[in-house]
Amino acid sequence: MNKRTMTLNLTEREMQVLDELCVRKGLNKTAVMRQALRLYQAVDSRLEAGDKLVIESDKTKEKSELVVL
Repeated sequence: MNKRTMTLNLTEREMQVLDELCVRKGLNKTAVMRQALRLYQAVDSRLEAGDKLVIESDKTKEKSELVVL
């Protein structure tokens, strides 16, 4: 598989979030960004198929539908 290089400009807050995710997940920035792309692709495919994205609280069982633009 050929790889291509990309430069990504992030705000200070976005970079802070990325750094925090790297620490929590024990991954480097490239790995976190790849996971984010796979997640976005999976969510987008399901939404395109007419599915809904719902988050449910384990404690309260309250459900919230997320809207992805």
